[in-house]
Amino acid sequence: MDPELLQRITSRRAELDELEEQLAEQLTQVRAERDELAIAERVFETVSEQLADERALAAPTPGQVRGRAVMLIPHRTPDIGETTLPPDYQRILAAVRQAAGPVTTRQVGEMIGVDVTVRSKLEPLRGRLVRLVDRGWLRKLPDGGSPPVCDQARYHPKWCTAVVTR
Repeated sequence: MDPELLQRITSRRAELDELEEQLAEQLTQVRAERDELAIAERVFETVSEQLADERALAAPTPGQVRGRAVMLIPHRTPDIGETTLPPDYQRILAAVRQAAGPVTTRQVGEMIGVDVTVRSKLEPLRGRLVRLVDRGWLRKLPDGGSPPVCDQARYHPKWCTAVVTR
């Protein structure tokens, strides 16, 4: 047998042995990472189920009308659009959105045609704004006790007590 050929075979066998060791080490690492991902997936599923249960318990109970569950102003979720709101509430949100900056309850009333000179006409509007805040359609921010202010989120939110969320 040719000594040069024997040396090539021996050299190639050494290269392949080294490659086998590297691949075995990589395979061990891959298996360990796969096991870690399986554990992470189980933890994620468990936590997700717990959060879903907590949310279900914390969800508001709708009112009853003729034995049917009804909530006129639903909580805002990604799958619920503004069209599910009653028309008065849709007009309020539209007025807040078209404002060029922070607006008070009185200004929203002027935009939607409420007689703002009579306080008893503004209180129901203030209640609707509060309800929209409670259900997540508007976001309330602290401002030191001044009357409710509504604004779009992109306009100086630190000046407002409520802003439209998108």
